[in-house]
Amino acid sequence: MRDLLPHLRDPSFTRVLLVTLPEATPVHEAAMLQADLRRAHIEPFAWVINQSFARSGSRDPLLVARGEGEAPYIREVVEQLAKRTALVPWVTEEPVGPEKLRQLFNVKPLNQA
Repeated sequence: MRDLLPHLRDPSFTRVLLVTLPEATPVHEAAMLQADLRRAHIEPFAWVINQSFARSGSRDPLLVARGEGEAPYIREVVEQLAKRTALVPWVTEEPVGPEKLRQLFNVKPLNQA
């Protein structure tokens, strides 16, 4: 533990990413985790909002409505909780393998410190 904690606190050695869904419970649980990490003097590098319908490009009315419902939670993360945020869209197929993962690299960060 003596060797681990300094490494976790060193941003040049470790970058902690908090990954959440754009919904109330996951965002608020991740916010509590961030508070715990900060009490341990570990600063999260960024937040990833995963499986968002807001940027999925779907035209289905139900999925569009779900994306609109995500807006307050996305705003909460971007404006109040995170120094850096990436919003990863919901995709129809699980992004397994190099080709599928490359499609996620085109996601633009929402904010940066």
